[in-house]
Amino acid sequence: MKDQMVLYMKINNQNYGIEVKNLSFSYENDGGYSGMALQNVNFTADFGECVGIIGANGAGKSTFLKILVGLLGGYTGDVNIGGLEINKKNLSDIRRIEGYVFQDSDSQLFMSTVYEDVAFAPVNYGLSEEETKQRVTDALKMMGIEELRDRHTFRLSGGQKKLAAIATILSMTPEIILLDEPTIALDPRNRKNLIGLINSFSQLRVIASHDLDMIMDTCSRVVLMNNGKIIREGSTVEILNDRELLESNGLELPLSLSGHR
Repeated sequence: MKDQMVLYMKINNQNYGIEVKNLSFSYENDGGYSGMALQNVNFTADFGECVGIIGANGAGKSTFLKILVGLLGGYTGDVNIGGLEINKKNLSDIRRIEGYVFQDSDSQLFMSTVYEDVAFAPVNYGLSEEETKQRVTDALKMMGIEELRDRHTFRLSGGQKKLAAIATILSMTPEIILLDEPTIALDPRNRKNLIGLINSFSQLRVIASHDLDMIMDTCSRVVLMNNGKIIREGSTVEILNDRELLESNGLELPLSLSGHR
């Protein structure tokens, strides 16, 4: 099915892996309407590109990613992944080419062992036992956590959980990877290794993060959000060197540019 999806995109000259038009979304609480989380968002990303989504807490970054992966409905506007509109009919096909790493790793790891979590998607896609084992082995090796294969997930450290969570999407071999705060809980060595891994990927990558140095090291383009709106979009160098722009939107220059590193 995944090969059919890729073929569909090529036949239909679908250049954009992600295309969003006039997207708006509001959360509701027990009291009803609680304000707009996203307002008239327009966004495109090409296959092979790495795009950073930055902004202060509450800017709408995580909400945006959750809509892109089909975890939140009830929005207005158009959201297309690989040329397919996100809806109940297409969602299963879309999730075969799109992987999402949650900000909270505990939301992603729900099986007893690391192996079972990483194998979950391949098994549910109907892959053979041999192919599943190979995908799990490859994913764990890419993340450098082969020794955690049979470890119970509740015995993992925060950093180990993050690496295992990323491995769960690598076993799906997606064409599009969405990462929400991927460097949270990682020590310097694993953070550096993850940056190298992200840079080695050929897939479309969209990264939402407060770690602006990591964004600087991985992304060619940056989208700045505030209060559910896209404030500015441009090259990483342009946006992350603009102290006034960042500070007016609740952010600071990356450490590598501020002279404090």
